[in-house]
Amino acid sequence: MSIVGKKFPNLSVNAMNDLGDTFKVNILEEAQKNNKKVLLFWYPKDFTFVCPTELHAFQDALKEFEERNVMVVGASCDTPEVHFAWLNTSKDEGGIEGVTYPILADSNRNLSSRLGILDITEENYDEETGEVTLEGDNVTYRATYLIDEEGTVFHEGVNHMPLGRNVKEFLRLVDAYTHVQKNGEVCPANWEDGKEAMKADRKGVADYLSAN
Repeated sequence: MSIVGKKFPNLSVNAMNDLGDTFKVNILEEAQKNNKKVLLFWYPKDFTFVCPTELHAFQDALKEFEERNVMVVGASCDTPEVHFAWLNTSKDEGGIEGVTYPILADSNRNLSSRLGILDITEENYDEETGEVTLEGDNVTYRATYLIDEEGTVFHEGVNHMPLGRNVKEFLRLVDAYTHVQKNGEVCPANWEDGKEAMKADRKGVADYLSAN
């Protein structure tokens, strides 16, 4: 179920940073208390293949997000200890050394389960034993959430495991939403910062289409 247009779940989750500190992060509170947008991206597993390319890509763009008042947070279902081990593994060895933003460790799957992004293809219940067995890896898909300063989700997207994300698209979405917030206009297809937007009425769309 989509949560676009709704408040992000009010849950605190363990997190790890590059200094080895374990602490709690509540995405909703981070947005509201700090008056920031938040980009939360989930990936399946530490020490895998596509995942480190994404974490490095978000790190490479971190300054651009911060200039837009956006906090970047990674997340998976690994433990804080596994996160720290990966953070101390060099890039040449497939690690994420150099990543400085916090990484959620949703090892109890409370948040990822609430979001419905776990790879569970089937759930079987044995009436005789009361046991539940799951089919699938029970790790997260590549889900991404953009949350505004009030804690409302304005974008969500989910990729299957083999498909890495385009980080520049999230910068574009942040720019577009910020333009809407500041100017009260809407952003047409393929809009980029500096391009013409339009008024959300019949004349606005007619004027835009006639000029484009």
